[in-house]
Amino acid sequence: MSVNKVILLGNVGKDPDVRYPQQGQCVASFTLATSERYSTANGSAERTEWHNIVVWGKQAEIVEKYVRKGTKLYIEGKLRTRQWEDRNAIKRYVTEVYADT
Repeated sequence: MSVNKVILLGNVGKDPDVRYPQQGQCVASFTLATSERYSTANGSAERTEWHNIVVWGKQAEIVEKYVRKGTKLYIEGKLRTRQWEDRNAIKRYVTEVYADT
C-alpha cells in the first residue's frame, strides 16, 4: 500500500494562469507559498517554500473567478512529476501538486 497525499495552507504567489487546452477542459496553474518558522542561535528565522499547483475542470473555473495573488488557500492533492526535453534535448523535470480540493 502507498499514499500520495499533500496538504498545504499558504498564499498564492501570482495570479493563476488559466488555459483551455484542446480538450476544452479548464486548467489553472499558480504558485503557493508556505512558510515555516524555526529557531536559530540568534532567535528565529523563517523559510518559505514555493509549490507549483495545478487545478483541473470545475475547480479550475472557480480558481479563475476567485483566486488572485495573495489569496490564502487550503489545498489537498497529490504530487505528480512531469518530464520533457528542452530545445537542447536536455531532460527537464517539474514536480507539481495536482489539487483535489
